[in-house]
Amino acid sequence: MTLQVELLEQSFAQIKPQATEFAASFYETLFADVPAVKPMFAHVAMPEQAGKLLKSLVFVVENLRNSEALVGALEGLGARHVKYGTLPEHYPLVGGALLKTFEKFLGADWTPEVKQAWVDAYGVVTEVMLKGADYAAEDVALS
Repeated sequence: MTLQVELLEQSFAQIKPQATEFAASFYETLFADVPAVKPMFAHVAMPEQAGKLLKSLVFVVENLRNSEALVGALEGLGARHVKYGTLPEHYPLVGGALLKTFEKFLGADWTPEVKQAWVDAYGVVTEVMLKGADYAAEDVALS
């Protein structure tokens, strides 16, 4: 699959000035849509967690043209998420919350093309993280 790197970079650049609000909104959306995951964050400092999310998103977008660095980092991230209790079925739920948050923050710039670019990118991220987590990627699909 060929990712739409320019669309991903451009749309993420629009989010960066509101990065802190974006991350907070993502977790609000995730917890509202999937209350069952909230206990996983019971002992987590949410501002720090939001910062980790942003660092990960920045890393992914900045390394879209450097697949070697990206794959290694994402496999490691997937392995760490197993320790946090993350299951394969959580990935599409997180992806859905992420897409909703992008839609909210991009507004009119959330075009079908931009949405598809992020759906494709999240699909690749999920596949690589699951490989690192040693789950079967077929267990997860983002609609």
